[in-house]
Amino acid sequence: MYIGLRKGEGSGQVQKQAITLELIKKNPIVDTLIRVGNDNLRVMGFTEHGYRHLNLVSSIACNVLKMLGYPRREAELAAIAGYLHDIGNVINRNGHHLSGGVLAYYILDQMGMCPDEIFTIVAAIGNHDEATGQPVNNVAAALILADKADVHRSRVRNKEQSKFDIHDRVNYAVERSFLRVDAGKRSIILELEIDPAISPVMDYFEIFLTRMLMCRRAAGFLRCSFGMEINGNKLV
Repeated sequence: MYIGLRKGEGSGQVQKQAITLELIKKNPIVDTLIRVGNDNLRVMGFTEHGYRHLNLVSSIACNVLKMLGYPRREAELAAIAGYLHDIGNVINRNGHHLSGGVLAYYILDQMGMCPDEIFTIVAAIGNHDEATGQPVNNVAAALILADKADVHRSRVRNKEQSKFDIHDRVNYAVERSFLRVDAGKRSIILELEIDPAISPVMDYFEIFLTRMLMCRRAAGFLRCSFGMEINGNKLV
């Protein structure tokens, strides 16, 4: 684990501090970015992008690398990237991956993180959007897989089903989602259980096809195959 170096206040001495996920969560700037960004998206009608989503993505990204045998520190960097990846929503949803990367740089630099680690995380955040993102490093690949795996009815904030758009409908139809990693077979499978009475499977592919193709590239970067199962049926 990298130990960051920073000067003690008024002492002129250098203090050592490990930059961990727990420290990130205690940072008041990070906390405010998450709360305000999620509130902004609620006003715009987007699904939940707050603590639930970020903690889940953080945990999944970390576990993907751990289960595939990558170093523990690299797995923690994936956890940090997962927790920070949507902070750019505080500025605007469009380009949030880019603004989020810039914000993360300043936060992590101020906290004293090693530049190599900072830019690993910044690159991951800047590449998690399906329009332009690419798995440029292991952390980025794990973040892509974790972020795109979080489709579930608990993310829907609109309580009136008659007013659901396609994103609300697809998310609400998913009763269970699980990203299964098999290190022995080098395979990663996204398992979904969907209520077809709420949303047909084709609706899922209409809005998530580019995300699944991105997951395939991310899994390939980690030397794994990628597949998806819906209601027990293997589709890709």
